[in-house]
Amino acid sequence: MEFFKKRDKHAVIAGGWRRVLRDYLYIIVGACILGISFNVFQLPNRIAAGGVSGISIILHWTLGWIPAYVIWGFNIPLFICGVLVLGRSFGYLDYALKTLVGTLCLPLSVYLTAGLPAVTHNPLLGALFGGAGVGIGLGIVFLGRGSTGGTALAGQMIHKFTGLSLGPCVSMIDGMIVLASAFFLSLESALYAMISIYIQMKLIDVVQLGFTMDKMALIISNKEDEMRQAILSEIDRGVTRIEGQGGYTGDDRPMLMTVVSQNELTQLKQLVRTIDPQSFFIVTNAMEVFGKGFYR
Repeated sequence: MEFFKKRDKHAVIAGGWRRVLRDYLYIIVGACILGISFNVFQLPNRIAAGGVSGISIILHWTLGWIPAYVIWGFNIPLFICGVLVLGRSFGYLDYALKTLVGTLCLPLSVYLTAGLPAVTHNPLLGALFGGAGVGIGLGIVFLGRGSTGGTALAGQMIHKFTGLSLGPCVSMIDGMIVLASAFFLSLESALYAMISIYIQMKLIDVVQLGFTMDKMALIISNKEDEMRQAILSEIDRGVTRIEGQGGYTGDDRPMLMTVVSQNELTQLKQLVRTIDPQSFFIVTNAMEVFGKGFYR
């Protein structure tokens, strides 16, 4: 019995090291994708889509500064300030180390890939594919539970001193960078940068959540038992009964909740309409579903 306990302990330790190595690999690969996307799409087309990278693009096209040096010049002091100012709220040692790796790897990647030729000089294509590349790169970094530092750390410091929510703090900084690009580069560049930021946010979600979009359905029906049995037997999905009360009548109105895949939604709609055309039927996106019949 002691032998198996030791084996289990070693397996946990080995699994932990594998997870740590995988996380750092994600951060490095994500930073490489960011650097390539920056040099072949965003920089040649003057797409300053927020962040320290956006600042480096503005300074490159106005003062001729080398982007990698600018990113290093901002990221390293911001990281040090994050450690000193945020203290324990900066995060655990593991997150701090991963942020340091991302902070150093991003400008290194930009520096090493600086010689790559531009894929396109069409600013719209640069905004679209640059945003997609940055979104994929950041999504992979986030999968490694890391960060590339930069304006995210600046947002955390503003959040600490002002009490504003973290999301608006980061968005405010990125918005100021886009406005600066409109002033120093052109209004058209700023508009393309906004498109790039939108694509970037969407691709981060795709990398983290995948392309699969399951659906959660809420059903209020007078034929509750018949509806529940039909979903269980014909669609083969679980159903949860939620106690509810009508807001106007005060009567008990139990609600059925179920989660189905995209291709099962049409079957569920037909089933609900057939059993009770007067039912109240709500469908919403379920970004991630874990459990029996779905992801584990």
